[in-house]
Amino acid sequence: MEIGDLIRRAAARFGDAPAITCGDRSMSFTEFDEATDRLGNALMARGLREGDRVAVLLPNGIDGLVAYYALAKSGLVRVSMNVRDTMEDHEYRIADSGSRALISDRSTSAAAELNIGLDDLAAMIADGPDGPCDVPRAAESPYRLGYTGGTTGRPKAVTLSMRSEHAEVTNYLLDLVPDIGPGDVMLHAAPVTHASGSFFLPHLIRGAHNVVLPSFTPGEYLEELQRSRPTATFLVPTMLAMVLDHPGVTEVRTPRLRHLCYGASPIAPTTVERAEQVFGKVLAQTYGQSEAPMTITLLRPDEHDRVGSAGRPYSMIEVRVVDEDDREVPVGTSGEVVVRGQILMSGYWNRPEETAHTLRHGWLHTGDVGTFDDDGFLYLLDRKNDVIISGGFNVYPREVEDCLLGHPAVREAAVIGLPDERWGEVVHAVVATREPITADTLLGWARERLAGYKRPRSVIFSDDLPKSSAGKILRRAVRDQLSPAGSDGKD
Repeated sequence: MEIGDLIRRAAARFGDAPAITCGDRSMSFTEFDEATDRLGNALMARGLREGDRVAVLLPNGIDGLVAYYALAKSGLVRVSMNVRDTMEDHEYRIADSGSRALISDRSTSAAAELNIGLDDLAAMIADGPDGPCDVPRAAESPYRLGYTGGTTGRPKAVTLSMRSEHAEVTNYLLDLVPDIGPGDVMLHAAPVTHASGSFFLPHLIRGAHNVVLPSFTPGEYLEELQRSRPTATFLVPTMLAMVLDHPGVTEVRTPRLRHLCYGASPIAPTTVERAEQVFGKVLAQTYGQSEAPMTITLLRPDEHDRVGSAGRPYSMIEVRVVDEDDREVPVGTSGEVVVRGQILMSGYWNRPEETAHTLRHGWLHTGDVGTFDDDGFLYLLDRKNDVIISGGFNVYPREVEDCLLGHPAVREAAVIGLPDERWGEVVHAVVATREPITADTLLGWARERLAGYKRPRSVIFSDDLPKSSAGKILRRAVRDQLSPAGSDGKD
């Protein structure tokens, strides 16, 4: 079924009910359907053709979502870009994807034949040709290009098909938010260009109301929680920790909230504990990658006694842990996490060799190191490229970071290996704190909880750690800041 059919069906069922709200502006289901038709028709009238790539650089809001689904209806391929990235990042993605058009509120690009600004976009949405915009798209043809986070070098464009989009929606509605319907509210605080946006379509087609914050601050988020009374929301762990540190959190009441979803990076056990004290047993972790969007494994609200686990595979997903020869390893043994299912990317855009390396024998090789326990819960140890080898022993930075994050004074942590003549590499930590603490105290905390070869030999403090536009801490950037050669062999 085409995405346009899903939107049209929602409009027929839910009509004048609010579909999207951002600030003082709202659109009903019918208005959203009609707006996406008009914009899609207008884009095709400008000379764009099925399969053309269109880069979208817009902040959180209604116009961006209209643009996304106008592209879906018109057979065009969306290239999402985050407003927090630099112009160099944007130009790279436009050129790399071969985008013919750019829809943006802030800039133009010489690489794009067609530049559409906000005024032009508003006119196309309001006055574009009426009537259904229906350009059929084959299940395996490109639907959107999503760029990898760049945590291991230059971002790659991941080609996602209509098959993958349908699978992601199905996985959500089958396992993560199966009970949503009219009257429910999904609050988007994180960028809809990333994980939060994947919650939009499942809620739309079930008749729920999507409320979008133009930008995130802890105070504004807490105010919107009280105002819109959501039943679901999504935050990356960094954002959740910021909310919990805000003084207004003690006054918040969320009686309707059933799903506080998080993902994109590891979460500290202390953050989970504090969040459950404020919001109740509503936390749900979803693990995925750009290459397998959002839905590889799920840790449900009633499973958070297993904090540190990424959960169990979604119902329609197969997950294994394999050795260097792609042989499945026994329970309790670490290896690379591989994934199979309809959610998988078609490949990397114009990168056949890297595609062949990552997609082997029908399995996506994630680059994540993990292990299963006896109950089928997956534990992620780290990225393969981030493993520190100290004195011949493998040290997984995430394990050390989790230990440091267990201290109540620590807000964020990044652990890397620094070159050492004797040991090859030694463990070093960079942390951001929520209250004063000395390096000796923190090293003593780690000394009591970690084996000798895993303990940080040094720690420095930072006001904030470098992050991707999706809020993921960039160990590569930390290494590069501390050691000019720190990225050699790690990217």
